[in-house]
Amino acid sequence: MTPQNEPRPSKAERTSQAREEARRIREAHAKKEKRNGWLIRGSVLLAAVVVVAIVALLIVQGTKKAPETAASGPVPANANIYGGVVQGKNGVLEHPSPGQVDKATLTAAPSAGASATATDLGAIGIEPSPAGEPVQIVAYVDFICPACKQFEDTYGPVLKQWQDSGKATVEYRAAGILDQYSTTNYSSRSAAAAACVVDESPDKYAAYFSALFAKQPAENSAGLSNDELKKMAKDVGAADIGSCVDNSTYRPYIQYSTAVAHAHNINGTPTVFVDGKQYTDTSVAFDAFAQPIIDAKK
Repeated sequence: MTPQNEPRPSKAERTSQAREEARRIREAHAKKEKRNGWLIRGSVLLAAVVVVAIVALLIVQGTKKAPETAASGPVPANANIYGGVVQGKNGVLEHPSPGQVDKATLTAAPSAGASATATDLGAIGIEPSPAGEPVQIVAYVDFICPACKQFEDTYGPVLKQWQDSGKATVEYRAAGILDQYSTTNYSSRSAAAAACVVDESPDKYAAYFSALFAKQPAENSAGLSNDELKKMAKDVGAADIGSCVDNSTYRPYIQYSTAVAHAHNINGTPTVFVDGKQYTDTSVAFDAFAQPIIDAKK
């Protein structure tokens, strides 16, 4: 029978077929929506799990304690037990290591709210030099401290001039005072690396000191890596300090000398002394403060 001869569906049959087709479309659409809903909920759940995992990892990492630094350790050759490296007209004043330091022997630091003025300076080797001797200049610095870099950039040349002329010795005491301003205790790490250099290559200490400020990292960063600190020593011509840095040889020394500074109310950098007088009025240029002391020396 040809299509023309086939009986046409009645109106009721056509209505029934239309309803069936509509039902089939609705069911297919509902299944698709349900499937999509499960996919969306699954994606959201997966994302939530990932977020929780990341947060947990950050918490674990944030609560990890930094490796403990030994309480005692050696003092580098050509440095003193207070963390200082003394430079005169012929460069670093070389001498054997004064031995070991032990943090357990220290007295307590002053209580919070004490005066900003350092205390009992004679006990940490800060005092007027004898008559006829160069004026003693002592500067506590931190290699991540922007103000220290500014001080060195501004007054480093005049300090070097006084040093080379024999009018003054310049002693830098690199400390770990600002360790909290890096994620890797960079202040102590860099100071310890400088201690490695002065122990092995005292003639390269000044160049390494300058390089550390020239490449000063931003506060609250990780700072330079140990490999970078080692490479910088090589770049200035110092002996290999690889094992010294890797073994944290002078971290106890820096910990000790920093604690000594705190115990004498030296809690910020730069803190500078000229023949036992502390430079506190920064409205006066440092060279204007120091020059009369140098000129008065007999």
